[in-house]
Amino acid sequence: MIQIYCRNTKTTKNFTEGTSLQEMLPHFTFDQPFQIISAKVNNVSQGLKFRVFTNKDVEFFDAREASGLRVYCRSLCFLLYKAANDIFPNCKLFVELQISGGLFCNLHKADGSPLTKQDIKKLSSRMTEIVNKDMIFHRYQVQREEALRIFRDRGYDDKVKLLETSGQVYTDYYTLGDTVDYYYGRLVPSASYLKVWKLQPFHNGFLLRIPDKHNPNQLSPFIRQPKVFSMFTENLRWNIIMGLNTVGDVNHSCQAGHARELIQVAEALQEKKIVQIAESIDRRFHSEKPVRLVLITGPSSSGKTTFCRRLSIQLKACGLRPLSLSTDDYFVNRVETPRLPNGQYDFDNFDTVDHEKLQEDLVALMHGETVEVPEYNFTTGKREYNGKKLNIEGSTVILLEGLHALNPELTSKIPDGYKYRIFINTLTNNALDNHNWIPTSDNRLLRRIVRDYNNNSFTATETIRQWPSVLDAEEKWIYPYMENADAMFNSAYLLEFAVLRSHAEPILATVPQNCPEYSEAHRLLTFIHYFTAVSDKEIPSTSLLREFLGGSSFNI
Repeated sequence: MIQIYCRNTKTTKNFTEGTSLQEMLPHFTFDQPFQIISAKVNNVSQGLKFRVFTNKDVEFFDAREASGLRVYCRSLCFLLYKAANDIFPNCKLFVELQISGGLFCNLHKADGSPLTKQDIKKLSSRMTEIVNKDMIFHRYQVQREEALRIFRDRGYDDKVKLLETSGQVYTDYYTLGDTVDYYYGRLVPSASYLKVWKLQPFHNGFLLRIPDKHNPNQLSPFIRQPKVFSMFTENLRWNIIMGLNTVGDVNHSCQAGHARELIQVAEALQEKKIVQIAESIDRRFHSEKPVRLVLITGPSSSGKTTFCRRLSIQLKACGLRPLSLSTDDYFVNRVETPRLPNGQYDFDNFDTVDHEKLQEDLVALMHGETVEVPEYNFTTGKREYNGKKLNIEGSTVILLEGLHALNPELTSKIPDGYKYRIFINTLTNNALDNHNWIPTSDNRLLRRIVRDYNNNSFTATETIRQWPSVLDAEEKWIYPYMENADAMFNSAYLLEFAVLRSHAEPILATVPQNCPEYSEAHRLLTFIHYFTAVSDKEIPSTSLLREFLGGSSFNI
């Protein structure tokens, strides 16, 4: 017999060796408002079919927990691929981006004919049939060479390239009926778990709607994001042209000795976009209603600081005089900071910024007055006036960077015609393979872990612990204003994970297994092992990545 400590109930029960988590679950009674999807065993995410042979700690989760939602979404993707394979034999499915409350997908039929609304209805009907039949997801662990043979026989070149370059000895694959697929994480036990989803036409493909993370019994809200999608398609076109659609493609290129060239191309692409934005601001500056205020925002670790520095250089090259301000310097004194329900300071709240004073100073500057601006002392938690005075001349534009920069309330007293809004996002350039997309927040989290650790700000454990609150704040305070942007900049870097790997591995290894954050550290370690490691010695000092790796020439 083995002993299982259930963290949900804080009780221990005995089970026969080899009992699965799915079989254990009915023996523990606790509040389950939503269906249990997955579990963590000794703080490692596992599927419910995982069998236990020694004493363990177990915690069960529904789709409100990030790891549970990932299990659900992966399983949905396999359900979709199974349906697509049944209806359109030899088709190719591409799961490309999480957007608008779902996963954007494209399906290329073998005969080359376009996907129609009727085709999407057929897919939906077949998926429903599979769910109603409660088909079983089977997992097999085999030597890598056996998996490569299976994938080659089926023409899964994307999976072959990924596994050829991942360095694994053994690997998993899954079956649903007679359909084979590969996923880098666990799936639900069977199709009947997948009751909340919807297919709908979306741009040139369709959207696989997923459950809401706050209420998994309903769909995540559909949000129109045409500018985000346009930025994604711009990057996708470049990937297709370069033949770098997946991580396997990039790994092969790096292993063939092309990493230096790829770094140079990545830098050139980002600089080209910054030049385009600077030239757009310059044109607007010389228009009938000249731009005087450039508002810049983006989520945590999107690279706002370096972007501002590089944009300033390009604006100077256009003949303009950029003057930089940060909303951080207008923070209210720490004792006046709004608090969260748990009593902790809510540093992301809009009222953390003294927006009235900020607007007063901005309006005065734009009227030609000289203004003494504050500097926030993060050690004392107080806003200080140290004699820093600013004024603007004929060719000056103000760059205002901060979390709330695109919130209309922050600059409501300034006419919209005088503003130029920039949103910095991190839409990962590549997927692991055609069915395994990379969450857009993973590169930001890795960036933040590396930077926090190197700056002695926070340990990896502390950064991971804070991350869910960071994401919640971004949903509330940043993303609602994203589509207001005049320009969007994608700060994701082609070789980002490859370069971050050698930095992040030893840092993630410091997270103790006996703390809840180990689960995320373990997932990230598993994930970055898919990437061929690339040295950062070729990353220039002006690179956006230097903001996180260290060695930036911008005194960050």
